[in-house]
Formats: sequence, structure tokens, C-alpha cells
Amino acid sequence: MKKWAVDIPDKNTVSKLTFGCGVSSLTAAVLAGRGFSSTESVAEKFNIDELSDPFQIKDMQEAADIINNAIDSGERICIYGDYDCDGIMSVVILYSYLLEAGADVSYYIPERAEGYGLNKNAIDKLHKAGTELIVTVDNGISAIEESEYIYQLGMRLVVTDHHQQGEELPRAEAVVDPHRHDCFSSFKYMCGAGLALKLVAALDGGDYTMALEQFGDLAAIATVADIVSLTGENRFLVAYGTELINNTDRPALLALKEVCGLSEKNVDTFGIGFGLAPRINASGRFGSPSTAARLFLCEDYDEALVTARELDKLNSDRKNTEAAILSEIYAMIDKDPDIIRGRTIFLCGKNWHHGVIGIVAAKVLEKFGKPVFIASDSEGEIRGSARSFGEFSIFGALSYAADTLDKFGGHPGAGGFTISPGMTKSFRELIEKYALENHRTMPVLTVTANAPVSPAELTVQNIQGLEQLQPFGTDNEKPLFYIENAAVLDVYPLSGGAHSKLKIKFGFGQFDVLVFRTPPSALICGKDSVCDMIVSLGINNYKDNSSVSIIAEDIRPHAFQQSSYFAALASFESFLRGEELPPNYYPRMYPSREDVVKIYKAIPENGIASDALFIRINDPRINYCKYSVATEALRQLGLIHISSADSVISKVSVTKKADLESAPVLVSLRKKLSSLIPASAGRK
Repeated sequence: MKKWAVDIPDKNTVSKLTFGCGVSSLTAAVLAGRGFSSTESVAEKFNIDELSDPFQIKDMQEAADIINNAIDSGERICIYGDYDCDGIMSVVILYSYLLEAGADVSYYIPERAEGYGLNKNAIDKLHKAGTELIVTVDNGISAIEESEYIYQLGMRLVVTDHHQQGEELPRAEAVVDPHRHDCFSSFKYMCGAGLALKLVAALDGGDYTMALEQFGDLAAIATVADIVSLTGENRFLVAYGTELINNTDRPALLALKEVCGLSEKNVDTFGIGFGLAPRINASGRFGSPSTAARLFLCEDYDEALVTARELDKLNSDRKNTEAAILSEIYAMIDKDPDIIRGRTIFLCGKNWHHGVIGIVAAKVLEKFGKPVFIASDSEGEIRGSARSFGEFSIFGALSYAADTLDKFGGHPGAGGFTISPGMTKSFRELIEKYALENHRTMPVLTVTANAPVSPAELTVQNIQGLEQLQPFGTDNEKPLFYIENAAVLDVYPLSGGAHSKLKIKFGFGQFDVLVFRTPPSALICGKDSVCDMIVSLGINNYKDNSSVSIIAEDIRPHAFQQSSYFAALASFESFLRGEELPPNYYPRMYPSREDVVKIYKAIPENGIASDALFIRINDPRINYCKYSVATEALRQLGLIHISSADSVISKVSVTKKADLESAPVLVSLRKKLSSLIPASAGRK
């Protein structure tokens, strides 16, 4: 279960924005909830209709002059990219332009096994091939040693990158990076491909016309895929680029849309992020990034379709590998639930594919709501990826555990690391110690609704108005809304029970609500219950009819006391970790035999989601902490199974009676209670 936050926009501000901006009441509520208070502030954020002068960026003029001179003098140029979608698109943009400009140009994209950025082996290959000028895209800002090596071999370097600068800059003819400490350009958040597009414009004298027409689609794909801020110039670039994608004659995009099932659909940021981009990224994760580059450099549709199908197959392999690793992880947790009861989650598997463990870490985080560190032990090297949220810093945690690591890097939300031989246990302990010292109360994964919604606002016209906020993405997420006090009239399984559909009565209207990836048995709210929801809103278009689409992001009983729930859960896990709790907590945690029997008998034969069972019991004497202790005791005695994959509790067939008092969690709790009784009281 996730924590909820609901923004309550000021009514006067909503009214002012509705009339001042000419938007629907829902759109105005979202804007007000996100802090906009005037039509001027909205216009400043959303009415971006051009890119800023490329020469605002430090060293852009020098980079353009050096590359143009190299073209004119016939120097051999190599574009050096990266193996993710942004790096690949960056290479295609700059390589295509230079090729058309008559340059003697090649490109090099390192394989994932080579690691990120410039490396000396690749530099040696380029030197032997006669390269005279290397131009990096989407990397290079941290290549201090490698840049010196380039010059030792008699080559020159131009760096274009969008990552943060370290303590020093690499040696180069020009270093184009908006994050340079001495760069005062107006917009800082473009991805590598956006910067490559700006470089192309600079090479063309600063005019964006050709650059946008030729490469706006590729830059838009990379911008969405690299999860950079969809504010400012990025909004313009993605809006412009998606228009090109939807009217494309580029063979690569026609073929890629075909294999994604998007040929007859309007492609938006969702279609890019979950359709096009994963297949491009799959080439770097499961094949060779040169495959995706070859696709986008292809000018024949039939040839492009063959390559697009190859990427689609790689993406399927990626998804299957993710599923296999997740299945292995769930089995590990089912065997030892303490894995997910720490302040953080650390998992290490044998030969887990390095190309997907970052994605897996994100999914484990989403499932269990804790910072996640996942490592793979391959041929003695233990390399991992981490993901976090809120105030917990991955980079801070890795820095704290630096003595156990060969190398690490990242930022607050994500990072990578390599554990030193024999230091896995110490690494785990230090990560937990960092969490305890810096976050006595750990952050809770939170879903935020931008505004409450009334039944009267759920109209096609009102919801269509939300499209004015497009494109959606980082820092401009798709809006979510709060539905309060909805009666569940019925529940239907979808796709063989993989998903659910609720029919609800909300006010005087009836609506269908889809709940994806949740079977009816895992729903907290069932038929004839009253619930609250956080939902996304859209429009269903079928033939000539349009209707309201409601998709539940989260659902719970009406007036659910979330503060008590999360406090109880934190106390239960703290107890299991051996952390001290206030003395008055322990008696309230201990379930009676009658409590445990009541919980056990309430479990239906086909199982039930753990939180749904707690809500169904609805006994004020059984708080959530006591409920958690009771179900843990039943699990330890082998009487129930709790699936970590879907949190479903089911009974286990047994042939003999179990001694409830022998459950380790109850033994431990009784010892704690005994230790709290004063010695004098014991003698009485």
C-alpha cells in the first residue's frame, strides 16, 4: 500500500485560471495544485514555441568552428556515443548531418560490456583507423584520463555532454555541456540528443529550421527515453517531435511503429516511453547498440522492418529476462521475508543480466516501497544498480559504504556500484546503518493526487481539456485525481483475472473503473464496499462515440486511517529488526490466541490479499501491528503462505496441530514483554 497525498487547490485560483487561461476546470485545478497562481506564470511555463540560441551554450561556437573546419580539410571524424537510446539517437543525428555535409565521418558506440563513455581500447581502435577528431555525444564530461590519452596519440577531441561536471574538465578543443560551471545558457536540462540537435543548428549557422525538420523526431524520442525534465525547451522539442513522428516518412519509425502496434495510433509520450524507446534501448541491453543505429540510418522500409523486428525480439528477450529475475527474487523473499523488512532492500543473484537489473530494481522499489540495491555475481564480479525515492540518497548511501566498493557513482535517485571481493555482507550492513543514522523514519512511497474531482466534473469535454497540459513526462506528469466516497456496485475480472474492472456509483452517476495488474482477489475493496481512489482520467473513443475512461492508480476503503497503518507497519518491521520501540508498544502488538484464530478463519480457501484480509476483519481490537505479528506467527508455523509477488495470503494444508506459542515472533515478543516487567513486580 502506498501513502496518499491530495493537493487541495485554492478555489479562487482555479476560477481565475479557468477564465484567464481559457482551460477546463480540471485543467485549472491541476495548474493551481502545481503552484501556478496567474495566467502569466502558466504562459511562462507552457507557451514555449522555440529553442534558445545554440551559441548561448559555452564552447558551442568553438565546437562548430572546429568541426566545420575538419569537414572542409577532409579530416577523419568519429562520433563517439553511448549504448542507450539517448546516446544512439545522438549519434544518428550528428552522423547523418556530417555525412550529408560531405565529411569523412564514422561513428563508434561502445557495447555495454565496454562500460559507459570513452575507454582506451576504443580510442586505440579509432587511432588505428586513422581518426583525427573525436566528437563525443551524450558522454565525455568525466573522461579526464581518456582525453589526455587521445592527445598523446595525436588526435583531437570535442566533447558534447549533458551530465554534471566534476572537479575538472577534460582536455578538449571544446567542451559543450550546459552543466559546466562557467556556462550561463538559459536552459540546462536537454538530453544528449537535444544537445546534438543544437550542435547541428550551430554547424548550420545557428538556424534551427533544418535541424528540427530532419532530427526533431529523434531528439523527441531521446528526450522522453532519458527521463529529463519535460519543462521549458524540452516541452517544445517533444511536442514538435511527436508531430513529426505521427506524420513520418522515416523508414525506421514506420517500421518501429509497425512492430509496436502503433501504426494506426496517435503516438504521444506514453507511446514513445513504453513502445518505441524500450525497443531502441533493448539493442544496447541485449544485443548491440549498432543495430538500433543501423535501423535509424536505413533508408529502405523493407530493410528497416527486418531490423525493427530484430529489436522487437530483443525487447521480448529483455522482458522475459526481467520476469525471470523477478520470479527468482519473489522466490527468495517467500523463503526469507526478512529480505524486505530492512530499511532498505538488498538482493544479489547469480548471473543476473546487467542490462536489466536497473529496471528490476525500479520494479522492486515500486512493489515494496523501499530503496533497492540489486547486484549480480558474474564470474566473481559483483556489480549492481540501485534506485530510491524521496529524501533517501542512493549516492549518499554508496558513499557511506565506499570502503566496501571498488567503484560507484550516481545521484540521489539512482546509482551503480561494484562490491569489493568478500565485502557483500559488510556492504549490506553499512547500507542499513546509513539508513538508520540518516532516516530514523524512512520515507514512504507516496502517490499524489493533483486535485479532488466531483462527479459533475467527469465529462468528456472537461477531461479532453487536460490535453492542453501535454506532453506529459518528468516534472510534468500526467495528472491524478482523488475520488472520494464511491460505492462499489460490482467487480469483474479482466484478461483471465489479470486485471479488474469496478462498476461504481459516484454521486448520482455510474462509472467503470479499470484496475490494471490487480486481480479481483487482490483488491482491498470489493463489491458492496465504499472506497476512495486516486485515478487518472482519459477518453475512450470507439467509432463515433467518446466516453470517460477512469484508471485507478490506487484504491482503499473510504476514510482509511493511513497514518495509523504506516506507523503500525513501521513498528512491526522495527521490532523484527531488533530496534527499540517505546515500552507501551509491545503489549499492544501481542495478539491473543483468539485474535490469531479469528484471522486464520477469515482467510478464504482461494486466498486473499493481506491488506484486504485486515480490512475485512475490521476488528478495533486488532490493530495492524498486532495483525502483522499474528500473520507472521502463522507463516512461521507453516499454516499460511504469503506470496511476495501479489501479497496474497492462502492457507497451507497441514496434517498435525501447531503450537502457536512456539512461533519465533511470539517467543521474541514475550521475551521483550518479560524484560519490561520490574524485578520487584516479578517477586510479587
